[in-house]
Amino acid sequence: MPVTAPANPRRIILSATVALAVAMGIGRFAFTPLLPMMLADGVVDIASASWLASANYLGYLLGALLCTFQPWLWRKLGIVAPANSPALVLAGLIATALLTLGMALDWPDAWPALRFAAGVASAFVFIHTSSWCLTRLSHLGLPALGALVYAGPGGGIVVTGLAATLMVAWHGSATLGWLIFGLLAAVLTAAIWPVLATRDASAAAAPQAGSARVSEGQPPHGPEVAMLALAYGLAGFGYIITATFLPVIARQSLRDSAWLDMFWPILGAGVIAGVLIASRLRGHGDQRLRLGACYLVQALGIATSLWSPTLAGFAIGSLLLGLPFTAITFFALQEVRRMRPTAPSGLMGLITAMYGLGQIVGPPLAAALVARSAHPAEGFALSLEIAAGALVLGALIYFFMARIYPQAHPQGRH
Repeated sequence: MPVTAPANPRRIILSATVALAVAMGIGRFAFTPLLPMMLADGVVDIASASWLASANYLGYLLGALLCTFQPWLWRKLGIVAPANSPALVLAGLIATALLTLGMALDWPDAWPALRFAAGVASAFVFIHTSSWCLTRLSHLGLPALGALVYAGPGGGIVVTGLAATLMVAWHGSATLGWLIFGLLAAVLTAAIWPVLATRDASAAAAPQAGSARVSEGQPPHGPEVAMLALAYGLAGFGYIITATFLPVIARQSLRDSAWLDMFWPILGAGVIAGVLIASRLRGHGDQRLRLGACYLVQALGIATSLWSPTLAGFAIGSLLLGLPFTAITFFALQEVRRMRPTAPSGLMGLITAMYGLGQIVGPPLAAALVARSAHPAEGFALSLEIAAGALVLGALIYFFMARIYPQAHPQGRH
């Protein structure tokens, strides 16, 4: 039986941050810095690597859909269970560690299944950690601090990126990388286990607090929900090509540079800086306008690496791509909580599923364009241009939403 204890915002934030670092920074994005090592080891090529990436994103999509329909599934099965149970977070973290370790095995035929399952696990951890943490902080009167949680993926990206850089310098194999990252995921999961296994004394009051707010505004229109989901899906498509192939793309333009493996950690540092900035913003702003601005910053980051495929261009582009990376997630989930204050998990799952769908399309598109181009750099350039255009379109959708669906109440009201 879980121990009940008063809510401690620092413990909540730290535990949620570590959970996202494991699920996203390791379970999902460790593949990016390890990809050049896998290519060098000859265990994959660009085409097979793109399908491994897409298998992970397909799993992420399925996991998000399961979260979307989870309340309905519980009802159909006659199970009484909370929609954002920390037990699901723990289960997802354990699965992430085991599946990451599984990639160290010499079973290439099983890798797509392992990456697919890791995607499912990361979606569960991401959605239920977000719902658990943001709800707790909201009831503690500290909603803006929720942005800090999304430094977790950035921290994971920095750690895995720097570790991969050291392994490349020491001529380590990708197998060693997967083993180290799997063990790291297990250690971090064990570290936050006591907090996630402890029941907050304030948890029982959450439904009543949410019910007090639901009457403040009208429920969102169907087209408003659809536009939010579409725009968020474009973010998944817009960033994923760069996030998947950044080290490979850099190697096409900068051969034999000592900085080749540093662009991914720079992106991770940008993620951390972005959430620190987001946590300082006042809560009453229109999240859709903030989302639009973030999309344009990411589009500019992609364009910078296209305009200037140099050391400085890739560094600035990586930083600009990372700055709004998880701030986008925070703003979008805050918008979901505004639209669905008492039961946000379902809509969180829906927009996360759209994000996952956008991610699935990106890597195969890039691989197809590379295969049909005279030089790989041309194919990557075209795919990045398409990605930047998708982000601009997403920004325009948010600006349009803010115009035709003005908020009746400021975000900062509780």
